[in-house]
Amino acid sequence: MDLATLIGLGLGILLLVASILMAEGATFGAFVDVPSLMVVVGGAFAATMICMPLKNFLAIGGVGMKIFLNKPPDIPQLIEQIVSLAEVARREGLLALESRMGDVENPFLALGLQMAVDGTPQEVVEDVMRSEIEAVATRHKNGKFIFDSLGRYGPAFGMIGTLMGLIIMLGNMSDPSSIGSGMAVALITTLYGAIFSNLFCLPFADKLGTLSKQELQAMEIVLRGVLAIQAGENPRMIQQKLATYIPPKVRKAQQEEAA
Repeated sequence: MDLATLIGLGLGILLLVASILMAEGATFGAFVDVPSLMVVVGGAFAATMICMPLKNFLAIGGVGMKIFLNKPPDIPQLIEQIVSLAEVARREGLLALESRMGDVENPFLALGLQMAVDGTPQEVVEDVMRSEIEAVATRHKNGKFIFDSLGRYGPAFGMIGTLMGLIIMLGNMSDPSSIGSGMAVALITTLYGAIFSNLFCLPFADKLGTLSKQELQAMEIVLRGVLAIQAGENPRMIQQKLATYIPPKVRKAQQEEAA
């Protein structure tokens, strides 16, 4: 589970509820209006469905689960494994990596190593792996676009709901005592749109963007590592090249542990 997502979402909801309950004269029921919620959430989902292919929209469940259930790549461990494989290839040759394939859990690394072991030309290996990186980036972009769209349309439908409420209220001016409550209900949809967008959809989209950058960075490291192994580069040089992807503090800590 992604603790940052759970804690942030829970904290945001808790603060909103607490502020309502602590406000003098406010009741929680005054902030609950099912028709307004239908306009904001239903309208945002409908508009999002319009702007993309249906199969992309139907992937929202899997994409949403990734926000809560994800495991960021362990970059230092990945580099350590690549360097270890480079040492084997340097000492025993590329074919010796065939016996180590069972220890490679990263499917992208396994793909690159298998092509290298099979004697695939280096330019072909790079082309295939680059194509895989581009395909993954495109899938991530499509998933992020769903929540970006929801976040963009949510406030707009909040305003639409508010205008609808005002029209209904102004059309029933015979009872002046109902104007205040009617205005409050009309404004609730604007509130719903702002919360739906800024507490859920846009943060979810940004989280997907962060996860995508982490995964693509790991894939780039794997690509550079595989090409270096295939070229027969010195494992120490490979480690130095790949270590540039690690923050200086983490790099220094690893060097101290190695010493």
